Amino acid sequence: MIGGFADPTEGSILLAGHDVTGLPPNKRDVNTVFQSYALFDHLSVADNIAFGLKRRRVEKQELRRRVAEALELVQLAHLATRKPRTLSGGQRQRVALARALVNRPAVLLLDEPLGALDLKLRRQMQIELKQIQREVGITFVFVTHDQDEALTMSDRLAVMNGGVIEHCGTPEDVYERPATRFVASFIGTSNLMPGVYRNGSVVLESGQAVPVGRRAGLAEGAEVSLSIRPEKIWLSELTPGMARATGVLRDTVYCGATTTYLVELAAGTTLAVLEQNTARSRMEDRWSNGQQVELGWLPEHSLVLG
Repeated sequence: MIGGFADPTEGSILLAGHDVTGLPPNKRDVNTVFQSYALFDHLSVADNIAFGLKRRRVEKQELRRRVAEALELVQLAHLATRKPRTLSGGQRQRVALARALVNRPAVLLLDEPLGALDLKLRRQMQIELKQIQREVGITFVFVTHDQDEALTMSDRLAVMNGGVIEHCGTPEDVYERPATRFVASFIGTSNLMPGVYRNGSVVLESGQAVPVGRRAGLAEGAEVSLSIRPEKIWLSELTPGMARATGVLRDTVYCGATTTYLVELAAGTTLAVLEQNTARSRMEDRWSNGQQVELGWLPEHSLVLG
């Protein structure tokens, strides 16, 4: 809809304060970067970047200057004469980005642009894209199904479910204070424990009451979910004042920098617990699958979702 390829069922599309709802795509100050790059293999890198400027009949000296600037921006000046087929995936993505930016659009649409890259290159490109966005000062609208990428890339994040925006805010706000169960489970990993809200606490299926304080809009006896992020649950060094639960360790997943423990509570709910593997952590200090363990978390890290 922003690009003009689909019509909204209601409302308007405003770009820089101007209503463009009725304008065709070629009349909007918008460019798009696709996952498939969509480069012209028979043209050089420089000619790919210059393609849109030539269509606009930009004067040759100005065209060369802007193409050179775009090449410097994406650090590809040394590859200006190469053909796209001779480049790596990351380099081709940079060419596609430079081609879109050289026209200086008001908004740049990025349709899962890093989806075809391997994990290490994708993370590198995420950092570079953020740096480029800050340098050029153009609004980027970035579509991704990668939750970690959404948190990494965005200044403002919108989570959609069935065509409806369920939460829109800063990455920290969406992750730490998700508005709905869907947002809590979709962005990152969240432990959701069903319970009933009674007298300022959530009573879990096990009968344990977890204090959460008075919550506006929640009626006594309302069915709720208690959401706790895995990294905010402790399996050791529990302190007074923590909310606690007991369960059986069912699985241990070693991930290098971290280890994830899956603990089954008495009521059957399985919680994920994420712990950093620090220098003082030794394998002989770890727990064994099938062992009963006690979990703890700070009450303020409990989020009640209606």
